[in-house]
Amino acid sequence: MARSPVKSKDEKDSEFIDRLVHINRVAKVVKGGRRFGFAALVVIGDQKGRVGYGHGKAKEVPEAIKKATDDAKRSIIRVPLREGRTLHHDVEGSHGAGKVILRAAPSGTGIIAGGPMRAVFETLGVQDVVTKSQGTSNPYNMIRATFDALLKEQSPRTVAARRGLKVSDIVSRRRDGSTEIDKVG
Repeated sequence: MARSPVKSKDEKDSEFIDRLVHINRVAKVVKGGRRFGFAALVVIGDQKGRVGYGHGKAKEVPEAIKKATDDAKRSIIRVPLREGRTLHHDVEGSHGAGKVILRAAPSGTGIIAGGPMRAVFETLGVQDVVTKSQGTSNPYNMIRATFDALLKEQSPRTVAARRGLKVSDIVSRRRDGSTEIDKVG
């Protein structure tokens, strides 16, 4: 009986790519001058439908990034993708004063998203999406609103299972006769 090799912690972590979204420098004024601290916002994903974000604070930038990355690994979510390249349906999300609209797009569109949302979709593995951010441009609220929208995303398979129907009853037929169902887990 052959045993499968056990992945070490470094090998498990290497499947994720991380993107630094924002660094905030804050100053605390003390008797001798200013003391600086740094806050980092990081998004990680495996480009196969899993993504997470994290926030870390420290006196040095690399330590803040490391804390944020560790926090992001604890908050990973799985998002169903159509054909592994776009969303199944249009969805809206909000957090605080931030509101985002995510729309599925045809092949070849690319990632049309600004700033923090672009980092989320690049690490998620989405290739075609159109987004709009309304309200705040605060990166923390934009990321949280994007994750709120991604959590509302549902595949035709989960909707069919919840309603007790077949996927073909849910999914509309396309012009060429193929269905919208894909390889969703």
